[in-house]
Amino acid sequence: MTRAPRAGVGRPVATTHEEIEDAAFRLFGEHGFQSTTVEAIAAEAGIGRRTLFRYFDSKNDIPWGRFDESLVHFRAILQESPADLGLREAVHRGVLQFNDFGPEAAPQHRRRMGLILSTPALQAHSVLRYAQWRGVIAEFVAAREGLAAGDLLPVTVGHTSLALALSAYEFWLAHDDADLLQLLDQAMAGLRSYLA
Repeated sequence: MTRAPRAGVGRPVATTHEEIEDAAFRLFGEHGFQSTTVEAIAAEAGIGRRTLFRYFDSKNDIPWGRFDESLVHFRAILQESPADLGLREAVHRGVLQFNDFGPEAAPQHRRRMGLILSTPALQAHSVLRYAQWRGVIAEFVAAREGLAAGDLLPVTVGHTSLALALSAYEFWLAHDDADLLQLLDQAMAGLRSYLA
């Protein structure tokens, strides 16, 4: 969350992450991701370039929203899993809960994921983000199993979970009437055979 400064101290908040995202996605829709400059996004949001970089490190980070904060939330979801819940079920439920944005957020989430998964210029940056997401799962698996996060089982569960989730997302983006959580539930069931 963006924290507003205390009354009378510092500068007032110039904008929000959401306002910058909205401006950026309008321009991405009109001109494409590659042709949209940071300067154009800042102008559309009514802020300066330097102000934009207080909210996002780069243009490539804008489609990902507040991803670092979402990973903190994902980590908490997994850590709060009951200790007696099996590893497969804990990861499965954790991925579902992490991706439950509610129906009101579905249109924006569809735009976000459509851009991330279909824009070649974003793929290198996405690899870094996917690695962070997999790392949260690997840390959780390692802690549960008394392993290091870089050991084979945690790394494999992280990679497998990402592949299953991306499969569900690709199907969801291709089918307007599909339900994302149902697709993720079906896809994540694939962990059963590996972690049985």
